[in-house]
Amino acid sequence: MLQKDKFIGMKKIVPAGLSLTLLLTACNPDLLDTAPDNKYVESNFWQTEQAADAALTGCYAILRWDGVYGNEATPLWEETATPNAHNDTDAKGFASIATGLQSSTTGGVIANRWARCYGGIGRCNTFLARVDEIEEMDEDLRARMKAEAKFLRGLYYFMLQTYFGDVPLILDPPEKEQANLPRTNREEVVAQVLKDLDEAAAVLPLKYGSADQGRATKGAALALKARVLLFEASPLFNTGNDPEKWNTAANAAQAVMDLADEAGYGLFPDYRSLFLPENENNQEVIFDVQYIYPDGGNSFDLIGRQYNTNAPVQGLVDAYYMKDGLPVDESPLSATSGRYENRDPRFYATVVFPGDTFMGQVVTEDRFAITGYGMEKYTIYTESPAPPDKADLKGGQSETNYIVIRYADILMMYAEAKNEYSGPDASVYAAVNAVRERAGMPDFPAGLSKDEMREAIQHERRIEFAGEGYYYNDIRRWKTAEVLMNAPVHNWENQEIEKRIFNPARDYWWPIPQTELDLNPSLEQNPGY
Repeated sequence: MLQKDKFIGMKKIVPAGLSLTLLLTACNPDLLDTAPDNKYVESNFWQTEQAADAALTGCYAILRWDGVYGNEATPLWEETATPNAHNDTDAKGFASIATGLQSSTTGGVIANRWARCYGGIGRCNTFLARVDEIEEMDEDLRARMKAEAKFLRGLYYFMLQTYFGDVPLILDPPEKEQANLPRTNREEVVAQVLKDLDEAAAVLPLKYGSADQGRATKGAALALKARVLLFEASPLFNTGNDPEKWNTAANAAQAVMDLADEAGYGLFPDYRSLFLPENENNQEVIFDVQYIYPDGGNSFDLIGRQYNTNAPVQGLVDAYYMKDGLPVDESPLSATSGRYENRDPRFYATVVFPGDTFMGQVVTEDRFAITGYGMEKYTIYTESPAPPDKADLKGGQSETNYIVIRYADILMMYAEAKNEYSGPDASVYAAVNAVRERAGMPDFPAGLSKDEMREAIQHERRIEFAGEGYYYNDIRRWKTAEVLMNAPVHNWENQEIEKRIFNPARDYWWPIPQTELDLNPSLEQNPGY
């Protein structure tokens, strides 16, 4: 989204129009003119650059809504639909998804993701259709804003087709006739996403000044394109097993890597600090969702500190290797280490465990009673005592940005795609080892086979992005969810707390929400629902 103080200013544009006073007199010849001039409507809105800026702000604003990346903790809760975490309250329906109980009437994230993304698409379509009506506008600015809208439309459509498959493709401003459109073939939707991203990348700048931090850049468009193509190459989407799709995905990730020096991309040196507000907009962030309280905060800190509805489970803790790069049951360090000692440093930056120090206090076994573990990542809290004014943040008061795409993901995308296409060459090792070295882990051993490297990369993605909401789509696109999600999850005492169920004939796709089926009889439900 837009830079925080910039967003506040633009957000006030439309309300300011509502405060205009209409002064009429009995002799006014325009007395019978019924067109309102004390508020904005379609007929009088598209007149100035400021109006375009406000409209584009509305396109970005959807990113902060419930069901996309915002509201309380939508992206953090997505982790609880994976073997990494547990949602004890079924917040937004994620526990239903984790246990195979989702349906067309589940509501929560399933209904909101559909509705919010189409809300964003409608705003982008309106912007693209109407912004050319503004006569006095800098043409370079107009072109850049249109490119930003295309990026956002591509992002919203990418989300829709990733979870629901075929979805109606709408490229015009909202009209009543669109209410009866059938679902469009997913591949056609993806083609439009790629078209939007290519057109956006051709216009967008590499970087902005401080007043415009958070806007889509050329690198953001190319990075999202790489993610789209990686998904298309993966087993769930690449049903024809076309190896050339992996090459295309690798090349797309390489295009972002080629921009690194000029755009200033790189790995932030400290893994834990990467996710703290004071380091927002650092070199690793390619695109993020920007938050500010009270105009648009989130609840990341409340969820992590108190509610614990994204509680790490024992399986995630066990997945962290020892600091020598070996699994716990294979490392010689295990014989002389305590249960949580000498682990991958990312463990301590992500998970709060019994005996740990958190917010200046030693963590007891009942501090995070749901699983025994808390999620530290994406909170402002560390082992140090919290500042008094931040120690008890409530819902909507947190301001940590959510990172949609970061440079480490680009390196991991490249390594995965290149390995699948041509095996683990030196460039694959270089990309993945850069991520490990930043974390303080040793390089992967030389001589891995293609299959061994695939397994290593999949594990590395789980650890590097734990708690960030990426893993759900990873295990879907790899088609490993049917194995990993048909198993129980355990708390810190290895007690089973939930049985996960995943039906591979149905659960790789979400159901079309019943509310949408009721509104549009032309929609067909996904199989099994």
